[in-house]
This record gives sequence, structure tokens and C-alpha cells, in this order.
Amino acid sequence: MSTALTAHAPKMLSVLRIVSALIFLAHGTQKLLNFPASDMNPPLLSMFGIAGLIELVGGILLLIGLFTRPVAFICSGLMAAAYFIAHAPQSAFPALNGGDAAILYCFVFLYFVFSGPGVWSVDAARSKSTLA
Repeated sequence: MSTALTAHAPKMLSVLRIVSALIFLAHGTQKLLNFPASDMNPPLLSMFGIAGLIELVGGILLLIGLFTRPVAFICSGLMAAAYFIAHAPQSAFPALNGGDAAILYCFVFLYFVFSGPGVWSVDAARSKSTLA
């Protein structure tokens, strides 16, 4: 059974990337496009606006798996900064300071830096075309 599951690991890596990117992207659309509707409307050149821009553009690039490693590195750094700037000062406990998602995103994106995007990605398609 382990061998059968291991055979699907590259596909599941892509699924993890796609689902993570979709949820991350929603944070960017909420900040910058007011979708889903919220009372957020940060100036684009504010720290919150730049975070929204990274979430929006980074989310799209991660979703399709283009430039995955450098984009994941930037998004991981954003989430580390978000945790220490916005969440950690509120409490030492992530469950209390609301930073548990930021920590999880930080380490999932850091994993993509090392693992790559998986088989269902533009990066994988581009590397196959350069080999052919």
C-alpha cells in the first residue's frame, strides 16, 4: 500500500500547492479587490497593500505553478513577517494571537522552495519542453 501511495506523491504535491495558493489568493483579493466583501481598503503603497499585492500576484503564480520556488520564498517571508509584526505582539500563543494560519503558510511555502511545484504546473511543463 505504501508504494501505491508514494506513486501519487508528485500529484498530491501539486494539489497542496493549488489549494494553498487558492486560499492565499483569497487574502489578496479581499485586501485589494474587496472580494470576498470586507471593510478592508488599504492604500496600495502601505504595508498592508503591499502584502495584498504579494498575496494576489504570488497566489496566482503559485496557483499555476510558475516561478514556484522564488515566489514561494517571497510568500514564505511575507508570512513570517506578518506573524512577527501583526500576530506575535498580541500573545505568545498562535491559537490566541490569530497567527496560526500565517505560520502554516510560512512553512508550506518554504516547503515549496525545496520541493518545487509538483507535476501539474507550468514550471514542470516548461522543464519538459526544454528537455525535448
